[in-house]
Amino acid sequence: MKTKALLAALTLAVPAAYAAAPPAYVSTAVQSSARPAEDTARDAARHPAELVAFAGIKPGNTVADIMPGGGYFTRIFSGVVGASGHVYAVVPSEFVQKNPKATDKVTALAAEKNFSNVSVVTVPAAGIATDKPLDVAWTSDNYHDITGYFGKDQALAMDKAVFKALKPGGVFIVIDHAAQAGSGDSATTTLHRIDPALVLEQAKAAGFTLEGKSQVLANPADTHDKKVFDETIRGHTDQFVFKFRKPK
Repeated sequence: MKTKALLAALTLAVPAAYAAAPPAYVSTAVQSSARPAEDTARDAARHPAELVAFAGIKPGNTVADIMPGGGYFTRIFSGVVGASGHVYAVVPSEFVQKNPKATDKVTALAAEKNFSNVSVVTVPAAGIATDKPLDVAWTSDNYHDITGYFGKDQALAMDKAVFKALKPGGVFIVIDHAAQAGSGDSATTTLHRIDPALVLEQAKAAGFTLEGKSQVLANPADTHDKKVFDETIRGHTDQFVFKFRKPK
């Protein structure tokens, strides 16, 4: 029964409101000249405008970009929330221990005048917290790393910390490369993929409800058995996009 319920949730339709064109403030942030060319070159594959609109991020919001990498989405969030909002680039301390330079790019980003509403936070994944309650927490293509390198329990602990950091009614967006159904966490370090059902199960265990699922990064041609860095699929993997809500 549990498996059937999870499968039913995975087929949840995308709400009609998210199919509309992105709001102007999202389009403006994506088209900003402050974004580097290396970022904008990836927009066709990453669909940032559609994803940010799906998340519901808007001016004045407080957003956490968890495991932001080079700041691809951090820059866009900064432009969307504007001067009245704030973006936390959250780098788990476990990743800094593995790679001491893990915060370098987002630290340099936050020092730029165009992104003065960005600050960098380094805390354990299980202790994610920010100075202000969050409207949105976001992690893109990283959930499998937390699970693979530090274990399912650590990923669940992160979900619980995110739940606590969000305002009532806040949103948690999880995007990742899909692994084969039923594979759990077995492909997290080998293929850098994760079973969507595992992410859904853990988010629900942390207290979240699944509000929607976007198909904008779906690729039915992906067989889910290749490493995401394989040149035949890189940049075009089948990715799931979950929108979780913290109940009010």
